[in-house]
Amino acid sequence: MATIEQRKTGSNTTYRVKIRLRGHPPQTATFDRKTDAKRWAQHTEAAIREGRHFKTTEAKKRTLGELVDRYLRDVLPSKPKSEVDQKRQLLWWKQQLGHYVLADVTAVVIAEHRDKLTRGLTPQGRQRSPATANRYLAALSHALTIAVKEWGWLDDNPMRKVRKLKEPRGR
Repeated sequence: MATIEQRKTGSNTTYRVKIRLRGHPPQTATFDRKTDAKRWAQHTEAAIREGRHFKTTEAKKRTLGELVDRYLRDVLPSKPKSEVDQKRQLLWWKQQLGHYVLADVTAVVIAEHRDKLTRGLTPQGRQRSPATANRYLAALSHALTIAVKEWGWLDDNPMRKVRKLKEPRGR
């Protein structure tokens, strides 16, 4: 159900539209003309009912490769101590999952590639340790968290559902 509210501030009049449908988050927009407000309300309400209006469109437009590229360009330079390692780790994720659309990057897909990472061999011919796999997961997790909190590309971080591997006690 759409409601149009007239708002006057001095000599300026604007129209705020609120669309509230059960099972969907409320949508609002502000217009200078009432006809624009009515038109937007009709189109948006119809799109919501038909399933065409989603907030998650960014997750369907962007790939994990784009996310890694932007993270490497914008965020990683501010982390000089871990820049080299995290760049290598994120480029591995980009090589493995870079073609995936963000909406398709699920906990199951990440867990499968985590297991593939632990079975794989290092350049020295040894098997990767659980600690190394956890560092790879942490690098991807932070990139996905930035995509959720700052860029608005995702609604939730799928890494929250991925189990970390048990690490040995150390020295």
